[in-house]
Order: sequence, then C-alpha cells, then structure tokens
Amino acid sequence: MSSTSQKHKNFVAEPMGDKPVTELAGVGQTMGKKLEAAGFDKAYVVLGQYLVLKKNRELFLEWMKDVCNGNTKYASDCYQCLSDWCDEFL
Repeated sequence: MSSTSQKHKNFVAEPMGDKPVTELAGVGQTMGKKLEAAGFDKAYVVLGQYLVLKKNRELFLEWMKDVCNGNTKYASDCYQCLSDWCDEFL
C-alpha cells in the first residue's frame, strides 16, 4: 500500500458514524461543499455511492469528477480511504 495521509489513517482507524464528508481523505473544503450541494453531506452517503458503484475504482473516479469536479489525485485518495475502511469494517 502506498503511503497514506494522517487524515486517511484517522478515518480508517474507527467506525464512520456520522462524520461529515470532509473527513474523507482527498476531500477538502472546496470539494466538500460541492459534494454537499449534490446531496452527499456525510461520509456514509459517499460510502453508499462507492458501494452502488460496486467498489469499482474507474467508476468511482469518474463519478467524483462528474459530481464535484475532483481531480484524479483527490478522487483516488477518497477511493482508497473508502476501500481501506471497507476492508477494516465490512
């Protein structure tokens, strides 16, 4: 696994609960506002979309690009964060 940010490590270390979308690795304030405007205000809502897309990396990255104009780096960070969280808790 590649090196991960502290934000990623913190997110994957505990149950998701009711965390805001900005707690996801790769999602800062700007992308968070765009996701919230599209109805994805909580991390678990983005997780739901990740699962609907069958954990498919390419589909998730494309979805992030479409919904919040996320670049590949940040979308990949978010994807990896959700993937690692699922490996830990699902």
